[in-house]
Amino acid sequence: MVPALSILIPVLDYDCAQLVADLLRKGDEEGVLLEIILGDDHSERADTLAMLERLSQLPGVRVLHSDVRLGRARNRNRMAEAARGEWLFIVDCDAAMPGDFSFKAFLEAGKRAPVVCGPPMHPAINPCPEATLRYKYERKADQKRAACIRQLHPYDQLCTFCLCVQRSVFMDIRFDESIVEYGYEDTLFGAELQRRGIPVLHIDNHLLHMGLEPNAVFLSKTETAMRTLRHIEDKMQGHSRLLVTVDKLRRLHLVPLVRLGWRCTRSLLRANLLSAHPSLFVFNAYKLGYFLCQK
Repeated sequence: MVPALSILIPVLDYDCAQLVADLLRKGDEEGVLLEIILGDDHSERADTLAMLERLSQLPGVRVLHSDVRLGRARNRNRMAEAARGEWLFIVDCDAAMPGDFSFKAFLEAGKRAPVVCGPPMHPAINPCPEATLRYKYERKADQKRAACIRQLHPYDQLCTFCLCVQRSVFMDIRFDESIVEYGYEDTLFGAELQRRGIPVLHIDNHLLHMGLEPNAVFLSKTETAMRTLRHIEDKMQGHSRLLVTVDKLRRLHLVPLVRLGWRCTRSLLRANLLSAHPSLFVFNAYKLGYFLCQK
């Protein structure tokens, strides 16, 4: 039988065994026929490889290995190519399922739109004490993740953490494989949906994001995202608040001054962001300065 849902989970050295078990259990509870495809993006840890081998023995679970690092976009596209379901449910491997999560909520919403997006939400207590920056950033963002708020700008709020897409729609667009580093493949996907006039529906059915990175790791990923944004700046016009600020600075001929200020204060900004009490204002200033200093 053809599964109603193909669940695509990209994996890179992360233990997602509990997530897979919970997804299978929820499918059984709701009577939703599903398959789970784990896209291993060249994991190197022995415990991860052993976990994937165990999971591959479960009915309805397939593991796709790669001998090279594919990146987020290519890895997701590869899983979509292998999927058999009418709907693709894209989930990050560091997600956890709350008790009220429902596949049926996505499938019901799918009767109204071919793209249905649930939000990442975060637990009330920080699961990683070393992740003060990411946790503070995400908890503030959680305040604006109600479906009624995200639906005001449905394409710019699209997120691949918990995303359900008709397979035919996804395969017509796919993720932009020119993005080989971290960041913005979901935003470009949303921009292409908007360009084609394909409806996106946001719902409040969410998964919990548990894999928060320590401050230094998150800051490094943010720098990578800023380099990615600089690389695809032309494609991202109209879809990035940071680029709106950059355009204003360029019109006012203030970019050289901001660059100088950032270079002079970079060490101080980093010290704050790597501390136990980072400032989100400093974080935004750091991102802006880092972006402007990219060639």
